[in-house]
Amino acid sequence: MTATVPCSPVHGGLAAPVNRIAADAVKSGLATVSVQDVDRTSLYRIADGTLSPLTGPMGKSDYDSVLAKGAIERNGKAWAWTIPIVLPVTDAEAAACTAGAQISLVDEAGKNFGTLTVSDSFAWDKAAFIKAVYRTERTDHPGARLWTEDARTQLVGGEITLAASSDDRPFAKRVMSPSQTRSLIADQGWEQSIGFQTRNPLHRAHEYALVYGAETILRETGKKTGVVLNPLVGQLKGDDVPAATRMQTYEALVASRGLGEGDSDAELWKEKGQDLNDNLQLVGLDMRMYYGGPSEAVMHAIYRQNLGFTHFIIGRKHADAPFDDKSAIWGDFDAQTVFNELGGELNIKTVNVGFAAYFEEIGRVGLMEENKENTSVFISGTKVREQLVGGENPDPRIMRESTAKILVDYYKSQG
Repeated sequence: MTATVPCSPVHGGLAAPVNRIAADAVKSGLATVSVQDVDRTSLYRIADGTLSPLTGPMGKSDYDSVLAKGAIERNGKAWAWTIPIVLPVTDAEAAACTAGAQISLVDEAGKNFGTLTVSDSFAWDKAAFIKAVYRTERTDHPGARLWTEDARTQLVGGEITLAASSDDRPFAKRVMSPSQTRSLIADQGWEQSIGFQTRNPLHRAHEYALVYGAETILRETGKKTGVVLNPLVGQLKGDDVPAATRMQTYEALVASRGLGEGDSDAELWKEKGQDLNDNLQLVGLDMRMYYGGPSEAVMHAIYRQNLGFTHFIIGRKHADAPFDDKSAIWGDFDAQTVFNELGGELNIKTVNVGFAAYFEEIGRVGLMEENKENTSVFISGTKVREQLVGGENPDPRIMRESTAKILVDYYKSQG
């Protein structure tokens, strides 16, 4: 009898992740749609199963359901889904996208990388999209500009078949599909696993969120716990640190076995017969950021459920990006409470983490809620960036020296 691998079930009730990669995906003689790199990335996450149960960009039925209900329906059941996965096209391209038509997908380099069998095309009401996804009608924020600065006004839905893609980025070996992460979970013998989302180089408070999440579920169950640093390496804002540089900082942390150094509960790991850094894996996720706060937090959980993780960490201001005047779009913990009001089923479990900081009295990083009487060492992200740009390492109580050195070198290279 084969033992059950302790992975989360695939979203949407599927037995296995979607796979829309095929050797015969590229066809000649078809009408074409030009696909921007950011949309190509999303299509490949559909094709490799990260966005299961989708088999292509959303048609109008799924699109409307997400905006109205925060869910998609499959086999008569509602499944949580909070941001439509869309393929924008020009008016001229939409004219060729009639129901049943086959369309060649062409990337920014002019390469045909797959075929879309069209279900429908429809006008894109961007104001309604922004209001539903971002919970505001205002457009003076990074999330809204993703769409308002896009001249395309039509969307096309359907089913895709894509050619296998190559990845020559230096960290490519770290980027995994759901089939690969599910194999990793089995190979590591994990009985439960927890993923941590980030788009930033790690401060010690970021690290602590992953440590805290892992120790929370380890303490509850005692099971062998996979600890997965799972950064997004897809398209980000222009002022975000590039993926290649961020991955260098994560690799340095993994290589030094420095995760949780000085901050983890060493006695807990020893008691459970495990080691935090033995159980640590770095896995990149090639997906864009939407800067969508609570809505994006749900999507981040869906990605990780499809990757097979049993738990996912939701921190303070998860996937947050404020209005241009720096005022908040969402409350600090809205990305946590949104999981109490989902429009459909979601199987992965979330672990909420509050505000973390280094506290002088305990000599390590901890949670503010547990250290209300203690003195926190706090430096704003803006100040840390100013120090790094100026060639100065931030306080090691805020950021580890190995991370700081890589970032200082990066900013020097930018002039």
